[in-house]
Amino acid sequence: MGGGGQNKQPAYAYENISMFRENALKILLVCGDCCLIGLQPILVHMSKDERGKFSYSPISVNFLTEVAKCVFAILLLIHQDSKRRFGEKALLSWRSVKLAASTNLLLMVPALLYAINNYLKFAMQLHFKPATVKMLGNLKVLTIALLLKVIMERRFSTIQWEALVLLILGITVNQLACASHADTLTEQPSISVTAWIYTLMSVTIPSAASVYNEMALKRNFETSVHLQNFFTYFYGAIFNMFGLLMVWMLSEGESGLKLITGGHNTVTMLLVVNNAAQGIVSSFFFKFADTILKKYSSTVATIFTGLMSAALFGHELTVNFGIGVTIVFISMHLFFSEQQKSGKGKKNAAGLEEGSRQESVSDLTAAALHERDHSARPDTQQYILPR
Repeated sequence: MGGGGQNKQPAYAYENISMFRENALKILLVCGDCCLIGLQPILVHMSKDERGKFSYSPISVNFLTEVAKCVFAILLLIHQDSKRRFGEKALLSWRSVKLAASTNLLLMVPALLYAINNYLKFAMQLHFKPATVKMLGNLKVLTIALLLKVIMERRFSTIQWEALVLLILGITVNQLACASHADTLTEQPSISVTAWIYTLMSVTIPSAASVYNEMALKRNFETSVHLQNFFTYFYGAIFNMFGLLMVWMLSEGESGLKLITGGHNTVTMLLVVNNAAQGIVSSFFFKFADTILKKYSSTVATIFTGLMSAALFGHELTVNFGIGVTIVFISMHLFFSEQQKSGKGKKNAAGLEEGSRQESVSDLTAAALHERDHSARPDTQQYILPR
């Protein structure tokens, strides 16, 4: 009995250390994601010329971002491979790369979906105002949850569904604070069929890309995340290269090199590096956390951007902003406290099942020992009876 209690203490200590590391990783991911997402709109604003337009091709930014991601992934692979222990397989050997490529073909799906979504971001701006695009993008929260339930068989409680609805309301209230009356949907009574198709695609495609990316990364969990990232970004660079080729074919006399490098400066290069780093952080979300946490992190980053805009550019923080921030944090607390509660419930149920299984084994062992002792004990009653 005493030995069993002593064995449980190291197990509980290891479980606590594991939970601490997991929570610390999630906090680092959220903080890093907030900084990168918060910096992105500032860099985009600084990259505009005197006329308020982009002097470079946005498609070239997407392509250069994927190339930068590939470079980052290769550097991280070299660093990780240099620290491998004796007897471990080399990550950069031809055999390892070929095996990882064959087992991670599913990564082509999110790479293609992300490439399409990059073009949809610009197409949506042609049919809707920026504030409207943001509010329509809020529907991705429920779309991601539904896809996680259908594709990955993820289960959400009623409170978690209510928390996701609260998240949508909080983001909408927050963005209504920044949107003028002219930016609302009521000012655009005539919306074309093409605009509705773009809206449907802008909600479903990035949601499906996130869910498929998480599923592909976790399906081959033993594969290095840096190697998986390399394949994802390599496929993305190929798909964006096809987009550049199509634009080059439709352009009149513009050289391909000018199409890629034309109009870029230090700020656009910082934008490329920021987008690449943001993509790598997102892959860690999908591999070691989940897509819902990534969405909450993006929401917190939007709030962080609002606070930065108020501090740097003097933008006014309205009552709607404060109400929206409060709703978002209440939603976050409800969702993850319920998730933690359900996780503890599963662990307790598993522990009770294991405990009952051990008790059953102990009872059977005790019964067998008792039967053995009883059979080996001499029958004292037979000497009392007359012979």
